[in-house]
Amino acid sequence: MPPKPHPAKPNVEITYCRLCGWGLRASWMAQELLTTFAEEIGSVTLTPDASGGVFEVRADDALIWSRKEHKRFPEITELKQLVRDRIAPGRSLGHSDRAHGDQAG
Repeated sequence: MPPKPHPAKPNVEITYCRLCGWGLRASWMAQELLTTFAEEIGSVTLTPDASGGVFEVRADDALIWSRKEHKRFPEITELKQLVRDRIAPGRSLGHSDRAHGDQAG
């Protein structure tokens, strides 16, 4: 009997404006996501764009962050939470799940 195929792991795509010089930010965020979701993510794709000002993050084609919509870049903990909610909703992110400004006491 042939082995059961493994379900495809999700792809995360970060589209960034190359003209704005946001490649380093995109690659840093990709590295953070790959480290945090080593078991859950199949790949992270960096897609340069020249249309001006774009910075979008998609998980399996679903838009989860748009700089145009939010008028800012995501904080890395915020992005991790959004990716987690899409690809691994039951997973804890440890200290990254705390609200901004919470102080461990």
